[in-house]
Amino acid sequence: MRILSKVFMVLSGLCFASPAFAQGDGGSATNWVAVGAGFAMAIAAAGCALGQGRATASATEGIARNPSAKAGIQTALIIGLALIESLALYTLVICFINIFRK
Repeated sequence: MRILSKVFMVLSGLCFASPAFAQGDGGSATNWVAVGAGFAMAIAAAGCALGQGRATASATEGIARNPSAKAGIQTALIIGLALIESLALYTLVICFINIFRK
């Protein structure tokens, strides 16, 4: 928890330091949409990974408690994992649309 707190402190410091570089001669423009899309994809991937881990753990527990229900649990697990993964793919598509839109 301490490491995570320190990481967030450094990131917030970097965010507050960016206005110091705002005055310039108009050299290079940063594509902030791409940066935001990268953060969005990272958050979506992290959420999907947590969801897939919890779903797999619950399915494994369910099969361990009732082995005769393996077929039903496995079918529900595969459908659930496909839906969770589709959320990450939709986020990827939205990120690409936002990056390449002019």
